[in-house]
Amino acid sequence: MSDFTEAIKGLETSGDTRTIRKPPHSNMRVTEVDEFLRNPPAGFSVEVLHSGYRVHSNPDDSLVLIDDLNSARQRIIFQKSLGRKVKMHNLWEYTSIRNSLLSKTIYLLMSAYEGNVSGTKKKKSRVLMQFVVSIDCCDPFVKWQLERGLDQAISSVAGESYKVEIDLTESLESWAAINSHLLTDNRMPVKPVWRDFSFTLKYYSDAFFDFAHWFGLSKRKFDLRVT
Repeated sequence: MSDFTEAIKGLETSGDTRTIRKPPHSNMRVTEVDEFLRNPPAGFSVEVLHSGYRVHSNPDDSLVLIDDLNSARQRIIFQKSLGRKVKMHNLWEYTSIRNSLLSKTIYLLMSAYEGNVSGTKKKKSRVLMQFVVSIDCCDPFVKWQLERGLDQAISSVAGESYKVEIDLTESLESWAAINSHLLTDNRMPVKPVWRDFSFTLKYYSDAFFDFAHWFGLSKRKFDLRVT
């Protein structure tokens, strides 16, 4: 099971304190969204809007890969975020994204949904909680995995468009297993369905006949494990 960073402040709900459990060292930090907005980390600031919040970040230190959030209560806009699916159209853009991945802290969003009950469709599942996940890509082990995965992906394609998915399922499921106590409502335990455990890089070439991409043969994927 992965190690995780020092304890984050407890989450206050209904007069009950719920604490995110973590061992003392990690290259990954997980913070509940409301706590992130109340106490943004260094390099971030939060602007309160009539419709919700706008989150500002320092692009010199962080690479935010979070899509804007919409709910009945509020809208959260992550300024300068590239989104979970990053598009690149030339070698310069690829090199810029690669350098950022290998030298900054990346920020992602993962979500816990209510497990499907009888007659409930996936798209209508209730969101239980959402968490901002930060990963220190300057960590030697994380950086080595990213370099190896990206090199293998680009060496396996020959000038055509391709898509590479970076998957953190193993590490985030380990975190979820030891923090399942966070997802208990006032009446009964809720079995969550976790989503958004990855992010994707999409490279679009200018090749006239891009058959591999057209037929879905240029998809690549590698696991990223954090400790």
